[in-house]
Amino acid sequence: MGNGPSGFIERKCPFVNCYVTGDANLLGDYTKFDVLAFLGPEIVRAPRSSLPVKRSSHQKFVFATIESADNYPVCDRHLDGFFNWTWTYRLDSDARWGYLVVRDRDNNVIGPNKVMHWMKLEDMDPVSDDLKKRLKSKSKAAAWFVSNCYTRSHREDFVGAVRKHLTKYNLTVDVYGQCGPLKCSRDDMSRCLNKIQTDYYFYFSFENSFSEDYVTEKLTYPLQNDAVPVVYGGANYTRFMPDGIYLNAKELGAEELARTMHAIINDPERYYQFFRWQSHYSFHRRQESVETDDYCRFCSMLNDEELVKRTTVYRNFKEWWTPPGKC
Repeated sequence: MGNGPSGFIERKCPFVNCYVTGDANLLGDYTKFDVLAFLGPEIVRAPRSSLPVKRSSHQKFVFATIESADNYPVCDRHLDGFFNWTWTYRLDSDARWGYLVVRDRDNNVIGPNKVMHWMKLEDMDPVSDDLKKRLKSKSKAAAWFVSNCYTRSHREDFVGAVRKHLTKYNLTVDVYGQCGPLKCSRDDMSRCLNKIQTDYYFYFSFENSFSEDYVTEKLTYPLQNDAVPVVYGGANYTRFMPDGIYLNAKELGAEELARTMHAIINDPERYYQFFRWQSHYSFHRRQESVETDDYCRFCSMLNDEELVKRTTVYRNFKEWWTPPGKC
């Protein structure tokens, strides 16, 4: 967000009167701030003795993180009753801090949300001839861009198993980045994404951990570049995409996923069906628009007098945040 109001001004937010600082003594007393935002990876590991011992009645203590709860769980109750608001990727957060926006064909923001009313695949418009022509250029099974090679989800082990099963069909997963032999620099991401569009039937949108609603920018790579997402995570993906436009690796398992990929690649008409959504929906990064920019939206919340006046407290924060069975 930058310092002071600069982040809001640069984004051309509707409100630019929010002031950001890391200096708790800027106003002489931290109880004079309207909001104290506590970053998830730091606060969940902070000792109880480091927490503020006083607050003013008007203040909001906010739990703020874009990181997975699986990676940063809360395993005791010292934060129960501490936070007033949450600002995370969770779809039931008070404020969203996420990765993905869904728009309908009229460009209205419709998701993601806990309850989505998607069109059924069979009711969607057929795939256009132009799109079919683009899809026919593909010649490789799947790509995966990855830099974190050892994860809580063990996605790297799953991909290894899928690659083993794909060899039966003379197919493979091309792994780019620090965890594979192929290179595609983040400094030239447009070229990397173009490879997905022109070369690959599938893209592996695999998360590093399993948490409710934890779906990152990895999902936009195939959705914005004419490939079928293969997902691996802890989310209910129907909150993010219609059924029938992706493969769920966690549900299928490695062997069945490999078999299904092979079958789809060899059935062009079946493959085309995965793209019928393109006439009805579009997928975007949240920061692409002021309307959905998470920093702008948070500042707008602080300018909502009625919202700020409400008293809300997360009495059972541990249960809300931490995945079941994690601790």
